Amino acid sequence: MATATKIASCSTTACAFNDGGCTALAITVAGTDTAACGTFTTLDARSSRPAEGQVGACHRLECAHNTDLMCTNEAIEVTGDANCANYEVA
Repeated sequence: MATATKIASCSTTACAFNDGGCTALAITVAGTDTAACGTFTTLDARSSRPAEGQVGACHRLECAHNTDLMCTNEAIEVTGDANCANYEVA
């Protein structure tokens, strides 16, 4: 069974899921021009879950770390502009 990729850090402070780290249960790496966090949202609230976010799915088929729509990296970092810093074209 595959294990989910951890989100080691997230510097997108405008995202409602970032409260000292990613608090989403799982994010989707999506985007059309860049490998962006598809779960990013700006709300007047913050999630109260622990900062233990993971990558649930990856839509970037050309990424070297994508196997069967899952990220195979041990961990990723999400940048301030909500992009996956570990995205690498195969």
